[in-house]
Amino acid sequence: MDTQRPLILITNDDGYAAKGLRKLITLMRTLGEVAVISTDEVMSAKSHSCTIHDRLYARLVHEELGFKEFRCNGTPVDGVKLAYQKLLPRWPDLVVSGINHGTNAASTVVYSGTIAAVVESCMNGLNAIGFSLDSMDPDADFDHLDTVILEITKKVLKEGLPKGVCLNVNFPKRCEEPLRGIQLCRQASCRWVEYFKDQYDENGELFYDLSGELVSDDIKPGTDLYAMRHNYVAVVPTMFDWTAHVCLETMKDYESIRINL
Repeated sequence: MDTQRPLILITNDDGYAAKGLRKLITLMRTLGEVAVISTDEVMSAKSHSCTIHDRLYARLVHEELGFKEFRCNGTPVDGVKLAYQKLLPRWPDLVVSGINHGTNAASTVVYSGTIAAVVESCMNGLNAIGFSLDSMDPDADFDHLDTVILEITKKVLKEGLPKGVCLNVNFPKRCEEPLRGIQLCRQASCRWVEYFKDQYDENGELFYDLSGELVSDDIKPGTDLYAMRHNYVAVVPTMFDWTAHVCLETMKDYESIRINL
């Protein structure tokens, strides 16, 4: 691969044939050398899981000048670990994940394999961006996103990101009106109202099918959910540090608990 052009690693959690992945590949190839490590199957909601006890494979499925594509039987996090540690000639200048079919806004980010791949990259000092569209349609329309994805990516390639920070970028699905712009947001609070539906397999054994609905009372100005509802691109600077820093002083009295009784 050409060492003069940036090396961009692309991953996803929707499988190698996902339309969003194919769109992202097309866009990134205009900006640099591209390597792809996709999941064999849909790995949605795998979060930051990685393969320890099973065999992990990565197969080169296509190669041409400035482009390599691998498929991995593991999770998105497995893929990026393998890519920059074993499969690439050098560590990438940027990791991009997506374009995910379905939102990763608000607290749903906790479950996301798409964003877990981004966070994994960030933990290792790499600039990384996750892109998601608020549509689960396998044939979703991504064409209204070309310019904004390219501009955000070029800005990160040129300027980098603060240490320990990656980007979670969520797009509203296409509507009659053009996108109104970009809003830098905080992650809204939400929860899933879930239920398990009883199902029976071919042997008559009961199993459970999880479904649910995203509910939030935090759709306020400044949040990603508010931005998307008003047809803005929501950009959330995201960190892997889960420390509740606001509590370090207010909970100081924990240090007074006696442990040598």
